Amino acid sequence: MPDRLTARRPSAVVIGGSIAGLFAAAVLAEFADVTVVERDALPEGPEPRRGVPQARHAHLVWSGGVGAFDELLPGLVEELVAKGARLVHIMGDMVSRAPNEIWFRRFTATHHRNLVCSRDLLDAVIRARVLADDRMTLRQNTTALGLEGDAARVTGVRVRTGDEELTLSADLVVDASGRGSHAPRWLTDLGLPQVTEREVNAGVAYATRLYRAPGTSAAGDFPIVNVQANAAKAPGRGGIILPVEGDRWVVTLSGTRGGEPGADPEAFADFALALGDPVIGELIKDAEPLGAVATTRSTANRRRYFEKMRPWPDGFTVLGDAIAGYNPVYGHGLTVAAQCALALRTVLSSASLTAPGTARRVQRAAARPVATAWDLAVGQDAFYPGATATPPTALQRFLARFVDHAVATGARNPRALGALLDVMSLEKPATRLFSPDMLIPMLFGPRKPHLQAPPLTEAERKTAAPH
Repeated sequence: MPDRLTARRPSAVVIGGSIAGLFAAAVLAEFADVTVVERDALPEGPEPRRGVPQARHAHLVWSGGVGAFDELLPGLVEELVAKGARLVHIMGDMVSRAPNEIWFRRFTATHHRNLVCSRDLLDAVIRARVLADDRMTLRQNTTALGLEGDAARVTGVRVRTGDEELTLSADLVVDASGRGSHAPRWLTDLGLPQVTEREVNAGVAYATRLYRAPGTSAAGDFPIVNVQANAAKAPGRGGIILPVEGDRWVVTLSGTRGGEPGADPEAFADFALALGDPVIGELIKDAEPLGAVATTRSTANRRRYFEKMRPWPDGFTVLGDAIAGYNPVYGHGLTVAAQCALALRTVLSSASLTAPGTARRVQRAAARPVATAWDLAVGQDAFYPGATATPPTALQRFLARFVDHAVATGARNPRALGALLDVMSLEKPATRLFSPDMLIPMLFGPRKPHLQAPPLTEAERKTAAPH
C-alpha cells in the first residue's frame, strides 16, 4: 500500500459547449477534471445547431485569435487549414473599405492573417479536439439552473436533464454560456450586488446568404471583399464576401436603424448594389444562391463589469460573450474567447484553482481582452443615432477622429498599417496607435495617394464572372 493517499484532483464545471466554453475546458483539463454542461445536443461534424444561430453569418478570426488558438490547442490552425479553412493575409488578400470610406491598399508587408472558414467547421474541429480528452465529461441536453453556495463561495451548479434535477459539485464553475448568460441573476440570488451593465446598440440587422463560388473563383484564393458601414452617414450599411470551404461564398449584409437588410431573397443583391460601393452586389448579382436568406438582430454591444464587483465569490468566474458581446461586424468575439481562456491558464499556472481569490484574479485577467475589443466596437457604434443614452464625450470624439486619421494613414502606408492591425487584431493595446510607426507616417509621410476604387484586379473580377 502507498504511504499516503493520492491528493484529490480538483473538479470544474463549464457552462456552455460553444467555443468560449470549449477553450476554457481545454485549459481547465490541465488542472482539474472537467464537466461541460451544454443545453443542446452537439452535432458530430460541421453542422449547424440551435444554440448558435449566428453561425450562419460571416465569421473570421483575427491574428490575435489565430495565435491564441494554437497556443491553447497546438496544431489547431494547421488542422483547420487541412480541412478547408484559409489563412488570409491582411490586407494582401483583402479588398476592404474602412468606415471612413477609404480603401486600403493591398500591402503585404505585415504578418497579420485572418483565419477564415464556416463557423460550423470551426466549431466541429475545436469540439472534436477538446472533447477527446479523457479528463473531460460532456453532459448534453442539460440546462444550468443556478449556482450552489453562498456569497463567499460557489460550490457547484444546479442542472436539469430531462425531468431530473441534480447538483454538480465543483471547485470552480465557469460560465461561458454566451450573450444569454444568467450570471447576473444567479449572483444576486446568492446575495451579491447587481453587476453594472452597459449597452451600446447601433440597431444593426444582419442578412446572410450562401452562394456557390462563381466562375472559376473557387479554384484560386479569391480575396475577402469588405465594405464597412460609415457611422457618420446613418443609416450605416455594409457587407462582406467571405470565401469558405466547399466552394462557397458567405455573403453577409448589414444595416443600422432605418437601413436594415431583410429576408427577401429578391432584394438581397439589390441591397448589396446600393451600398456605398456596389462591388459586392456586382460580384453576386449573377451568382447561384444556395438556400434562403438568414437574418438576425441580436447585435448590440453589451458588457457586464463583473471584474468591478465587490465582493466576488470564490469558485466562480465568467468568460467570453457572457462578459461582453460585440457587434459582430468587428469580428472580435472568437478572438476574445480564446484570449479569455489564455488569461485563465495564466492565472492557474501561478495560483491553485481552489485557493481563495483565484476566481477573482481570473475575472480581472479576462477583463483585459474584453476591454480592448469593447473599446474598439463602441468607439464606432456609439456615434449611431439612438445607440446609447450617454452621448460620446469630448475625449471619445477626439479619439474617434484620431482613429479615423490612423486608418487613413494605414490605408496608404505599410508601416502605419502594421501598427493599426496590431491593435485591430487584438495583439497589442491601443497605445500602439501612438507609436512612431503610426505617428511619423501620419505627420510626415511619405504617403501614397488614396485609392479611388476597390483594389480588385481585373483578373480577379474575371474569375468571378459566370461562364
